Amino acid sequence: MRSTFSSRTKKFVGASALAILAGIGGGSAFVAATGTSSAQTAKLLPAAQITAPAVTNAPNFADLVEAVKPAVVSIIVEGGEKADTRDLKRGGKQFNFNFPDLPDGSPFKDFMDQFGQQFGQGGPGNDNAPQAPRKFMAAGSGFIISADGYIVTNNHVVENADKVTVVFDNGDEVSGKVVGTDVKTDLAVVKIDDGKDLPFVKLSETEARVGEWVVAVGNPFGLGGTVTAGIVSARGRDIAGSAYGDFLQIDAAVNSGNSGGPDFNMNGEVVGVNTAIFSPNGGNVGIAFAIPASVVKQVSQQLIDSGSVTRGFLGVGIQDVSTDIAESVGLKSAHGALVTEPTKDSPADKAGIKSGDVITKVDGKEINNALDLSRTIASKNPGTKVELTVWRDGKEVPFTVELGKLDETPKVAEEKPAPADEPAAPAATSVGVTLVPNADGPGLLIQDIDPNSPAAEKGFAVGDTILQVNNQDVKTVDEFEKAIQSVKDAGRNTALVKAQRDGNSRFIGLPLSAN
Repeated sequence: MRSTFSSRTKKFVGASALAILAGIGGGSAFVAATGTSSAQTAKLLPAAQITAPAVTNAPNFADLVEAVKPAVVSIIVEGGEKADTRDLKRGGKQFNFNFPDLPDGSPFKDFMDQFGQQFGQGGPGNDNAPQAPRKFMAAGSGFIISADGYIVTNNHVVENADKVTVVFDNGDEVSGKVVGTDVKTDLAVVKIDDGKDLPFVKLSETEARVGEWVVAVGNPFGLGGTVTAGIVSARGRDIAGSAYGDFLQIDAAVNSGNSGGPDFNMNGEVVGVNTAIFSPNGGNVGIAFAIPASVVKQVSQQLIDSGSVTRGFLGVGIQDVSTDIAESVGLKSAHGALVTEPTKDSPADKAGIKSGDVITKVDGKEINNALDLSRTIASKNPGTKVELTVWRDGKEVPFTVELGKLDETPKVAEEKPAPADEPAAPAATSVGVTLVPNADGPGLLIQDIDPNSPAAEKGFAVGDTILQVNNQDVKTVDEFEKAIQSVKDAGRNTALVKAQRDGNSRFIGLPLSAN
C-alpha cells in the first residue's frame, strides 16, 4: 500500500521543485527553478545560518522527577468480586450471551459448558445456580508517605483486594496490606511489610493555586514511572455529588492506572492524588480530578491510627441559597447554606438552629453553598466546638455548636401517620396553586397548579406539600394566604416557601405579583 508520506511528498515536489547547491567552504544556497532553462534564469540566493536563541525560561522537571520517583509505586491487586457487584458493573442480570444451540462435540459448546457460568450463563441445567466470585487483577498507583512503608492510594484501586503487591520504580516487588479505606473520599492506605528507611514524599501544607505547575507520576496502562505535566486548572470541583472531595482539576495527562498516583508541585510536595478523569472516550482529554493534599493528610492519618475515618456531625438538612431565596430572606447576595430541617436531638437542634436559618459562616470562614458547609463540617473532628454565623429574621445571630459523630449507617424509614377520615375540600390561592390540608401530616398538599404561574416555573408540582411560608407553619389555606400577604406588606417580592417532595424538604423562592 502506498504510504501517505510518499504521496504527500510527491505532491509537494511536483508543486515546487527546489535544488540545494553546495558552495565552497560548506555554505549552501537555494536555487529556484522555473519552467525555462536553469542555466539561463537560475539565481543564487544567499542563505544565512539560523541561530536559535537559548530558551532559558522553559520548564524543566528532570531534577524534580529524579528526586521524587523512588517514592512513587505501582499497586497490583488480586481479588474477587461478588456476583451482585459483577451484575451491577455489567448492566444487571439481563446481560447474557445469547448463543444459538451448538452441536455436540463443538469446541464452543464444550467451552460454554465448562465456563458459561463465569460469563453469566449457568451452564447446562444450572441457569439459576449462584455465581462464584469472579477473580480479577487490577493495577493502580500510589506513593510512600513514611519511611516505615505507609502508602496512599485510591479506595477503588484496592477495593475487594485479597492480595496487594507493591512495585517500586526500580522493579522490586513487596507485599502490602490494606490498613484502611474511606469510600467517601476514595482514599486508602496500604502498609508494606517490614518497611524500613524507604524513600517518601511530603504532603503539601499549602493549597495549590490555579495556574500552578503540577507533575503527575503514575502507572497508566501498566506503564510504571510515567511522568506527565500540566497546571492546576480549577479548584473546588464537585464530581459525582461528592460531599467531601473538594477536587482539584488538572490538565496533566492522566489515564487508567494513574488512580492513586501523586501530583507534585515545584517543591516536590504532593498537592493532590489522582482519582478520576472526565472523558467522552475513556482516554485523557486534559480534564483530571485530584483529591487535595489537605483532605489526604487528614484522612490518611485517621486510617493509619484507627483504620477508619470519623467525621463531624452538625445534624441539618441543607440546600443552596438561590437568588430568589436570598431576596426573600433579605440577604444581599446568594450565599450560605439554607437549613431545611435540623435533625431531632442533633447538635444543631440542641444549639437552637431552626428550619429557615441560613448558615453563612463557620469559625469566621464564609460559606459559599451547601456543599461548602458539608465539606467544612466533615473536615472537623467529633467533639469540636464551632462558631456558626446564622442569618435569621434579617440579621446575623451567632451560635456555638459542639459537633457530634457522623453515623453513616443507613436509616430505617419511619412509618407515616394514619390518614385523617375526612379531608377538607381543595381551595384555589392567589399564587396559582390549588391547596388542600395534608391528611397524612403537616402542611398543605398541592392538588392543582396553573401551568403559567410563577409556582409552576419554580418547579412546584401536584403532590408537593407546602409546610411553611415566610418561616411560618401553614395548615390551612387561610394561613397560607395570610403569610403571602405578610410578605407583600413587608415590601418584598419573593416569598420563602418550604415544600416537601418524597419526604425531602426544600426551600423555594416564589415570586409574587404586585397585586
